[in-house]
Amino acid sequence: MNNISAIKRIPNITSVRFLLALLVVIFHIPEFSRHRAFPFFNDLAIFNKGTEAVYMFFSLSGFLIIKQLFNEKKATGSIHLKGFYLRRILRIFPLYYLVLGIGFLYYRLVLPYFGFDFESNYNLVTGILLSVTFFPNIFSTYGPGGILEILWSIGIEEQFYLFIAPLFLILPVKRIVLFLASFTLCYYLLFFSNYGTFLKQYNMLFFYFSFSGLCAILLHKKYLQSFFRLLKYPILVAFILYFTTYIFKNNISTSTYHIISLILFGFTISALALKPIKILENKTLNYLGKISYGIYMYHVIVLQLVGLLYMKIISKFNLNPTLSIVIINGLVIAITIIVAHFSYQYFESYFLKLKQKPSIKRHLKL
Repeated sequence: MNNISAIKRIPNITSVRFLLALLVVIFHIPEFSRHRAFPFFNDLAIFNKGTEAVYMFFSLSGFLIIKQLFNEKKATGSIHLKGFYLRRILRIFPLYYLVLGIGFLYYRLVLPYFGFDFESNYNLVTGILLSVTFFPNIFSTYGPGGILEILWSIGIEEQFYLFIAPLFLILPVKRIVLFLASFTLCYYLLFFSNYGTFLKQYNMLFFYFSFSGLCAILLHKKYLQSFFRLLKYPILVAFILYFTTYIFKNNISTSTYHIISLILFGFTISALALKPIKILENKTLNYLGKISYGIYMYHVIVLQLVGLLYMKIISKFNLNPTLSIVIINGLVIAITIIVAHFSYQYFESYFLKLKQKPSIKRHLKL
């Protein structure tokens, strides 16, 4: 039988992953610098869109995962849950648990060893249990430190995966579109209702995944492909304005902003998925997109190291603020990319290559 995991590559999306990861990095650099009285710059809107970039990561994940599950269900009439989760484990778990371990060691042992006080407002056992069971979005509300807090979004993705794949196993193919549309609407209304306090508190933004997944399935329709081809450039212009200005955010409620965001993200991904765009299919951008998971996960660790370097060495030169900002930003971005590169080549790839081992490959086959 066919291995449904080997789906056709979707154009442009890999490069977009890098651009989103970069938005998260340049959002956190001035935040980190401001809290430590370092020089910083975040006057442009693009430096304040890290949270929105994470939301679009959710949309990308929903589009890709739900497309894969739908294609598998349509082709085989079932979902190979063991294969689905094994692929997720090999891609997500190794780096997640590595960064988790580094975070606990850094805040509990390294900082105190060098004389830096860090107040831990949580029970260590509780923190470990929440993190290893993929509830870092709950753990992050305790303020355990940036290295650990960055994991919240990975937890949201894993939580969504845990229930969406079994649901696709149960649902008939002809009911999937109706389910995704109903789920998106009902979950959104629940999220912003008086009963959605728990969901809001822990950022369980599942409607981004489901709406983009709905777009991925409907994109099989010829008339919708024509629609997105026709409106491709207006959608992309709106997408660029969304991340470079505040025009979509000013004077509207949080709930309305999320509606605009999830629709724009789903439409943008759909428009990009139809035909390769030369600049986004650049080899360098594609590779940076391939290592974007590492860029996202490692940048907060690199921030800590660059912060120590700035305090101990760079600040002694009394450089003007502008040059200091350029050096801090340049070092964080460059070192993060280098670390992510070596992590992908010599750590993450080891686990990805396990998919080819006969003993594991057998479990991935349908």
